[in-house]
Order: sequence, then structure tokens, then C-alpha cells
Amino acid sequence: MLVAGLLFACMGVCVKLGSTHFSNVELVFYRSLIGLLVVTGILLQRGTSLRTRNWQGHLLRGISGTIALLLFFYCITALPLATAMTLNYTAPLFLVVILTAVMKERFHAALAVAIITGFLGIILLLHPALERNQLLPALLGLTSGLFAAIAMLNVRTLGKQGEPETRIVFYFSLIASLASGMLLLTGAMHPPRLADLPILAGMGLFATLAQLALTRAYSTGKTLVAGSLSYSAIVFASLIGLLFWHEALPLDSWLGMTLVIASGITSLKFSRT
Repeated sequence: MLVAGLLFACMGVCVKLGSTHFSNVELVFYRSLIGLLVVTGILLQRGTSLRTRNWQGHLLRGISGTIALLLFFYCITALPLATAMTLNYTAPLFLVVILTAVMKERFHAALAVAIITGFLGIILLLHPALERNQLLPALLGLTSGLFAAIAMLNVRTLGKQGEPETRIVFYFSLIASLASGMLLLTGAMHPPRLADLPILAGMGLFATLAQLALTRAYSTGKTLVAGSLSYSAIVFASLIGLLFWHEALPLDSWLGMTLVIASGITSLKFSRT
């Protein structure tokens, strides 16, 4: 999971670099297409079959994941990298709300405290965005966390049904490639330049390997440990943003990030995710 956190932060760097020439839809398309090629190679090497009886689960995971990715990539282009990453990582909070309110899983009083704490952290994160007239991208980043939670729930279900991580990632990459490709037909497309190729290749490779590492961590390790360490991506993104773009966040943003991380870890501890 630490490897996944670092790779996701590196993917964010590639998205931010690529946003100077490409739209978020283009970046999602290239990320998904390259990821599809990478995971196809892994499938062939392992001899994993693409046959599945869980088409509905893969479709729901693909659609929710694609929406989350489109919103997340837009958020990265408009906000500091650490802020965008934190808003997307509100997914565990939304997941706990879905599991307890919709699926009627066991509820603890500590969960209520964790959820309230997490959303207080979100308010602190949104405050500087509001002052800089960036409220819309911040809210879209928060929405990406909601759709990421729905995608996580679908991955959880698919894993329980015996789907291997490579097959889950393959169908997600396929659906995301098709959906973003169709969206590209409605707008302008910028041909990749030679200098863009390392950025696009890195984005797709980092994202795919991070997804595989994350799926393996959740499927073979303890959920609490894996979920807690997933927040390392925010730490890595904060350091990278400070180093490359001098993104010095205000104190309330750092406090908000800390509250979101703490509430996410607490939610994982007291839920059955």
C-alpha cells in the first residue's frame, strides 16, 4: 500500500504536468488506454482468463470509477496536488456512510464522531478554495471521492465473488477508455507531442501499477492496515507539490488534511470495510 501511495502521487504529478497541453478528458483517455495495454500484457503473462459472470459488477465499477477519475483529474489541474488528493481520499468516509445507511451494516458511535470529524476537515479544506474562487473544482474533487467510494464498494463485491485483481483492473481500464474516448468526440483533441510521451506513459504506468498494488494490499492484507497506509498518498503528494510547484498550503488546509486522514483511519477501524 505504501508503494501504491507513492505511485498514485507520481500519477498526480504526471496529470498536473500534462494538463498544460491536454484536457482532463484527454488525460483520462490516455491513462486508461495505456493502463489497458499494461494490464493486458500482465493478463497474457499470467494466463488469466477474461471470462466472467459478473458483468453488472464490472460495468458499475467501470462507470463509477470513470466518473471519479474525470472529476479527480480536473481537480488536480485546478487545485494544489495535496488538496486534490485529500478531497479524492474522502472516499472511505463516503464508503462508511453507504455501508451503514444504505446497506445497514453495524454502526458504532465512534463512526459518527469519525464522519463528523472528517467533514469538519473537508470544510477547512474548502475554506481557502472559497477564498481563491476555487469552490467549484473543490466541490467536484469532493464528488470524485463519492464516486470513488461507489467504485470501492463494487471492487469489494467483485473481490468477494472471486474476481482476480488483474481482471477487475482490465475491465475498468476498458470501460474508462471507451467512455473517455466517446467524450473526446464531442470536443477538441490535442495531438501528443514527442515531449508529452514520457508524461503520458508515466501516468498510465504509475496508475495501473498503483491499482494492482492497492488491490493486492486489500485482498491479502488487513483492511485497517491497508486503508490506513493508503493515506500515505496525501503525504507523498504534499511533499511533491511543495518541492516541484512550491505549493505552500495555509495552516487550515494542513489541519483539514489531518482531520480527513484521522477520520478515515478511525472509520476503517470501526467498520467492516
